[in-house]
Amino acid sequence: MKEFNTNQVINGSFGDAWVDDDYLAEVESGKAEVEITYSDISRARHIINGKKMTKAEGKGSIKLHHIRSNIAKKLSDAIKSGRTVSFKIILRLEDPDGLGAERVALYGCKFSKATLMDWEAGKETEESYDFTFEDWEFLDLIIA
Repeated sequence: MKEFNTNQVINGSFGDAWVDDDYLAEVESGKAEVEITYSDISRARHIINGKKMTKAEGKGSIKLHHIRSNIAKKLSDAIKSGRTVSFKIILRLEDPDGLGAERVALYGCKFSKATLMDWEAGKETEESYDFTFEDWEFLDLIIA
């Protein structure tokens, strides 16, 4: 792409999130990434090692305006009963000026904590959830 229209730069204000098909209108931000681990591979006649991918880990986070207790309640119930709870999370970004929408589904999501209460006088409350995921699928891509 030699040139681009600056209006097509995607604004994060047009992001959406769903957890188990529950739309989160209160979402502030969402992130999903795959962290890759490489092992060194020695090679004859080379002093610099090669690299081989040996592990990948899906990690993500969502931040919400604190409006309801849905996620905390599901996590709390699962923890108290000794069950591991898994979620499906869908993140979407679709700016009206953009060239389309990006949407990714994350499967086998497991939150790393359950926030039972967190507030500070004089401030709007929000909640952040870090999670891992086991698989993903792009549902929509922006191809230019």
